[in-house]
Amino acid sequence: MDKSFVYGVAVTDYNFTGREKETQRLKLNFENGLNTILISPRRWGKTSLVKHVCRQIAGGDVITVYLDIFGCKSEYEFYNALATAVLQQTASKAQLWMEEARDFLMRLTPKISFSPDPSSDFSVSLGITPETHTPEQVLGMVERIAMQKGRHVVVCIDEFQQIGEMDNSRSIQARLRSVWQHHHMTSYCLFGGKQHMMSGIFLNRSMPFYQFGDLMWLQKIPTSDWIGYITSHFEQAGRHISEEFATRICEVVDNYPSYVQHLASIILHRLQEGEAVTEELMEPSIAELISTNEMLYMQQVEPLSAYQMNLLRAIVSGVHSGYNEKRVRTTFDLGSPSNMVRLRDALIERDLIYSEMRQLYVTDPVFSLWFRRRFL
Repeated sequence: MDKSFVYGVAVTDYNFTGREKETQRLKLNFENGLNTILISPRRWGKTSLVKHVCRQIAGGDVITVYLDIFGCKSEYEFYNALATAVLQQTASKAQLWMEEARDFLMRLTPKISFSPDPSSDFSVSLGITPETHTPEQVLGMVERIAMQKGRHVVVCIDEFQQIGEMDNSRSIQARLRSVWQHHHMTSYCLFGGKQHMMSGIFLNRSMPFYQFGDLMWLQKIPTSDWIGYITSHFEQAGRHISEEFATRICEVVDNYPSYVQHLASIILHRLQEGEAVTEELMEPSIAELISTNEMLYMQQVEPLSAYQMNLLRAIVSGVHSGYNEKRVRTTFDLGSPSNMVRLRDALIERDLIYSEMRQLYVTDPVFSLWFRRRFL
C-alpha cells in the first residue's frame, strides 16, 4: 500500500506531483542524447524528478543508469562506482560475461553475487585501480557498451558536487570532460544538492565543465500543484483537509517538497479517521517538525562565529541585501564592510544560505523557523 506522504527519500509516482514542464524537458533531453545539468538547493526534488523520468522511458530505446556518488572521496572510488553501476544496469545476468563486459573485466578479479531469485538484481565488486585501468578506459566503457547494444545510454550521477571536493578536482573534471564530450551514444545527467559547488563547476568560464549541457535551474513546486495532491491524499487516508490548510502547509515550509510531505504527514497522523484539520492542530504540528530537526540545526550553528550568527539574524529578520549600509551593520553588529564577503562566503560554504540576484536567503526554511524562535 502506498504511503500518504513520503519525505527524506526519492518519491514514486503516487507521491510525485507537479514538475510537468521539467519532466517533459528532461525526457526530451534523455531521448535526444543531450547532456543535462540540474541545479537547486537540497530537498527540491532533483533525485525524484530524474528517477521519475527514468521510469517513464524504461523499456524503450534508451537505457538509464543511476548512481549516487556522495560516498566517493577520491577519483578511483568514483571510477569503481561508475563502472559498477554501468555493468549492473546495462547488462542482465546472462549478458554480464558477454562481449560488452568481458574485455573490461578480464584485467580484474571481480566479485559478483547472484541472488537465487531470478527476478532480483546482482551485485558487482570490481576493485579498479590505476594498475588495472586508466581513467579513459573506465570512462569509455559505457560508450562501448552503448555502441555494441545499439541503444543510447543516459548516465545520471547524483551528488556530482563530490567531484569538486576531491584532490586535484580540476584535473579530474578535465579528464571527465575530455572523454565524455566525444561520446555519441551516451549522454549524462549531472546533479547535486550543494548549489554553490555545482554552480562553481558548471557556471565558471574557466572550468572544464562550462557549457557542458542543458542547464536546468529547478524551481519550487507551486502551491497550486500541491493543493490537490495534499487534499486527495488526506481523503484517501480517510481524513479531511481544506484547501486553506493545504495552502498553509506550503506557506509554512516555503514549498520545499520534502518539508511539505513531512508536515502533511505529521498533521495526517494527528487525526483519527473521519476527522478534519483545524487551526488548533497546525501549531503543534509545526513545532513537531521543527523539533524533529533541532539536533541537526544545533550542530550547524555550534561552530559559527558571533558575526556569522549576526548575519543569519539579519537574513532571518528579512534583510536580504544592503549589508554594507551603516544602519544595517550597526543594527545587526556585522563589523566592517570588508568583513561581509568572508561572512557571506563562510555561510554559503556551509550550505546555510544561498545567493540569488545579489540577495541572500536561508537555504532551509525550517531551519529559518527554528532560528527565529530560538535566537530572535
